[in-house]
Amino acid sequence: MTVENTGRADDAARHIREQQAAEHIHGICLKTGPPRRVGVELEWLVRDARDPALPVPAERIAAAVSAFGAAAGGGDADALPSSSAPGVLPSGAALTSEPGGQLELSSLPADSLADCVRSTAADLAALRAAVADAGLELAGVGLDPFRLPRRILRLPRYAAMEAFFDRGGPWGRQMMCATASVQVCLDAGEDTDGCRGYRARWLLLHAIGPVLVSAFANSPLRAGRPTGWRSSRQQVWARMDPGRTRPPRLTGDPRANWAAYALDAQVMCVREDDSADWSAPPGLTLRDWVRGAPIEGGLRPPTIEDLDYHLSTLFPPVRPRGHFELRMIDAQPGDGWVVPAAVASGLLSDARAGDAAMAAAEPLWHGLDHSDAGPWATAARCGPANLLLARASRECFAAARGALARQQPNAPILAAVDAFIDQYVSKDRCPADDLLEDAGR
Repeated sequence: MTVENTGRADDAARHIREQQAAEHIHGICLKTGPPRRVGVELEWLVRDARDPALPVPAERIAAAVSAFGAAAGGGDADALPSSSAPGVLPSGAALTSEPGGQLELSSLPADSLADCVRSTAADLAALRAAVADAGLELAGVGLDPFRLPRRILRLPRYAAMEAFFDRGGPWGRQMMCATASVQVCLDAGEDTDGCRGYRARWLLLHAIGPVLVSAFANSPLRAGRPTGWRSSRQQVWARMDPGRTRPPRLTGDPRANWAAYALDAQVMCVREDDSADWSAPPGLTLRDWVRGAPIEGGLRPPTIEDLDYHLSTLFPPVRPRGHFELRMIDAQPGDGWVVPAAVASGLLSDARAGDAAMAAAEPLWHGLDHSDAGPWATAARCGPANLLLARASRECFAAARGALARQQPNAPILAAVDAFIDQYVSKDRCPADDLLEDAGR
């Protein structure tokens, strides 16, 4: 479904109604076909190389990455102040920034995991060299362990986002300005009922989501002190607006459920190109807006662009954006991002591995307390110290490792997975345990 943009001053034809909105969301959320492509979106905290507790001004970050220039396209985040559009890394991947100065690398979709890892590693080498020359470093950690959240991008969308989240407490500012993640992007799958079908892949990703939270938890500190959570980043997400951060309903058709989820989520901001105020009326859902609900002070009807923008402000653990975007994994140190990309790709690309992972995750959904978000919260708080999660993690990693070995095996990727299993999974540990040990010295 498309809405014609005639360019006329009277743009009433571009206004979208409820049925059109639902059809549009339904039509674009999942693109089906043989599952093959892999991508990653890697967020990094940017810190002073000598003192990670120092604030880093936006201008300093912009100067550090200026060699990558500016070009159109890529990412939800805005460019840093010295650029009019996101930068482009050697492979063509987009380089964008987050409100607190975090940098995000969004890879192009690759035809294989090995291709994705190869091109992204080369991009990261160039990016790391550039920021190092500026006396900065990229830190792979889920939540800034030293600095308080501080927004350094002064753009209308972020002012409106900040005001929206402030109504619910301090969590939104922490998410915007102090968190970083590894996001793995995988094709939705075929329009069938088999293991390659998008419905089965959707269910599998949600089933193993807490295992991924637990195994890769890497954010146990805030303001230099333990929070009591292995993934404080996931704690932050759990405390935010649940209408845009919890998983959608999983029974029934994923497309219809996602359309309902998006329509019922509150509108975070209303884009007005000629205004610095993009704030939305409190409590306004997208469904209210497209229905033309009366609003004090008035509000223009929504357009297709408003709808697409609203979709970019929804943050569930698995977000359907034509493909599946896994958003539950903390940023990892060094080249540790390769392992979650390999594990997720392996489990979804191999029927035997997928069945084993589903069976491994099933006890989590029956044996863990389902108050306070159940397995998701337990995974974030305890990590693999929880016995059920530890057992599920060992079984899921073994299944993923077997799948990777049965495919066209890539020795460096297998070595990275083996090293992670040896250092963490086999010992019921996660990267957060290293940070806690360092903080206790």
